[in-house]
Amino acid sequence: MNNQVRALREAKGWSQGELAEQLAVSRQTVNAIETGKYDPSLPLAFRIARLFRKPIEAIFHPEE
Repeated sequence: MNNQVRALREAKGWSQGELAEQLAVSRQTVNAIETGKYDPSLPLAFRIARLFRKPIEAIFHPEE
């Protein structure tokens, strides 16, 4: 799954560690999501969407 997490995080000026802290996950989890190595659970995807005030489908896109 492709996603906009890195771009959204960078636009806020946050490090991966800062985003991880806000989401209550590890920095490694944030890195894995950003690089597409890990698809977040639905509850985590909703937390990410709420944090960035965007709909889930604006952040996560299925691979074509």
